[in-house]
Amino acid sequence: MKHFPANILVCLVFALISLPARSQVETAGAGAGSKEVEKQDFELKGQLTYIGQVKPSFPAAYTLPGFNSLSSSKEESRSITATAYLGARLWPGGEAYINEEMVIGVPFSNLTGLAAVPNTELQKASGPDPLFYMPRVFIRQTWGLGGETQRVDSAFNQLAGALQSRRLVLSAGKLSIMDIFDGNAYAHDGRRDFFNWVNVAGGAFDYAADVRGYSIGAAIEYYRDQWAFRAGRFMVPRQSNGLQLNYSIMNFHGDQAEIEHDDELAGLPGKVRLLLFQNRELMGRFADALAWAAQRGGTPDVANVRRPDTKRGYVLNLEQSVARDLGVFARLSRNDGRTEMFSYTEVERSIQLGASLSGDRWGRHGDTVGLAWTVNGLSAVHRAYLAAGGTGFLIGDGRLDYRPETLGEMYYSVLLAKARWLTADWSHIVNPAYNADRGPVNVFGVRLHAEF
Repeated sequence: MKHFPANILVCLVFALISLPARSQVETAGAGAGSKEVEKQDFELKGQLTYIGQVKPSFPAAYTLPGFNSLSSSKEESRSITATAYLGARLWPGGEAYINEEMVIGVPFSNLTGLAAVPNTELQKASGPDPLFYMPRVFIRQTWGLGGETQRVDSAFNQLAGALQSRRLVLSAGKLSIMDIFDGNAYAHDGRRDFFNWVNVAGGAFDYAADVRGYSIGAAIEYYRDQWAFRAGRFMVPRQSNGLQLNYSIMNFHGDQAEIEHDDELAGLPGKVRLLLFQNRELMGRFADALAWAAQRGGTPDVANVRRPDTKRGYVLNLEQSVARDLGVFARLSRNDGRTEMFSYTEVERSIQLGASLSGDRWGRHGDTVGLAWTVNGLSAVHRAYLAAGGTGFLIGDGRLDYRPETLGEMYYSVLLAKARWLTADWSHIVNPAYNADRGPVNVFGVRLHAEF
């Protein structure tokens, strides 16, 4: 199965998604305000994404062997993902979803040397051969509690139908925490908007996940008109950057709670989200690793001092439409910076500003231009750990002239046909891995994305 040709899976996905979805039309609401809404009982969708990137050579004062440095030589990178999405309505308010995915990934420098990893499709467990796995298997139960009736269109892992503006939603099973938390209309989907890891989520949000980005757990959401409240608990991996999850969810877990409010500015929609998270994991503190090395000699390593510990942090997430075709967004995220990052990327302070402009302004409906500026930072004790030769699962140059890692990213997405996009992307990264002795780095990329 490991060497199963990728083009065969793509053909299978294309064939399956051509099957018609069974649906029915029902009346949503009551009285004069009632309207007919398509209600699906079954759906099969698919997506295919190719990303190719090139990194020209860049200046570097040094590259020490044996550390997690980004190669200063020219490199090429590529990824392919193909996904089948199956959804079914089980009973009133109850839905089940299963995804099957194939991934191929060849990163720069074995996916090391940057906290701002330039391709969200590159998993830490992928490689040049097709890898098949099941990222999501979950159930969603919705209880209507009144309010206005809202139409819901068909989408990935979402059956078309109607929802009440006041409702309670329970999602349980295997999925990504990012499916529910830290959403953003302009910067949240590496297959449709920005390419970089830290431009689709709060960089300091070390959300519980296996090495592929998924976990097992449950989340409850309460919607009341313009407000939404979410909370969830999910499994963490057994070890940092690991694939196997720790099933002792009462002892080791990732908890998050989020409050969201819909607002308006001059009649234009926006959202404000505040997310708090707390992870309980078997992880090492940077201060303990430094003390261990001082007593015994050698290079500090968090793997030598791992014990049950807690990481806490927050993400403040803003999005606002400021014109019919222009939206702006911002994220501020931070965690305590005492312990190693366990699942996401090596960022402990991050600020992000950006904008998304529709091509309607120049007569290209469906085109989008995106621009984002992100600054990532580390705690003082983490800097000391890296300066002493310590490494994480992504970064560590052997020594450190610390500066914040700064990323500028710009993309232009062209709508080629219905649900088919071609995107050109450019990233400029200053102080890669927080090191002023290396870089800056430029990454040029192209993405082909199709949905069915």
